[in-house]
Amino acid sequence: MPFSRLALVCAALFVLLGVQANAGEEASYVVRQLTPEAALAAAQAALAQCRTAGHQVTVAVVDRSGLVQVLLRDRFAGPHTLEVAPQKAWTAASFRIPTSALGAETQAGKPMSGIRAARQVMAVGGGLVIEAGGTVLGAIGVSGAPGGEADDACALAGIKAIADAIEF
Repeated sequence: MPFSRLALVCAALFVLLGVQANAGEEASYVVRQLTPEAALAAAQAALAQCRTAGHQVTVAVVDRSGLVQVLLRDRFAGPHTLEVAPQKAWTAASFRIPTSALGAETQAGKPMSGIRAARQVMAVGGGLVIEAGGTVLGAIGVSGAPGGEADDACALAGIKAIADAIEF
């Protein structure tokens, strides 16, 4: 009986000490996100870059959690691009790396190859993370140019268009 009382007192003491150790920590945190205006400006710049290169594309900009903020389709972009561009942006935001890098790391036979089977993962070029001050703000995905490198170039133009506005 005395042992169980001692065990109970010790357990209570550990709980109290644990609570005290965490008492100084913040109970909430601040998250920075793109404004709708910044997301739209990035999408428009990416679309303009692709048009200049002669490509009809769809551009998606997502917030840091992968939710679509802007979806912009050029008039002759293929119907598949409406699904692929947001998937590229979601993948970049979710994994916090460019989708072309994820594509390289998840090729058949590599340890991470199974991730390609996850719903919504698009491990091909065209999805880039939008970061400022070491913080992920969102991502941009482009689909419809001939190849991931061309999609990446348009996405990068979108990020560059808002770089000054998002630096902090």
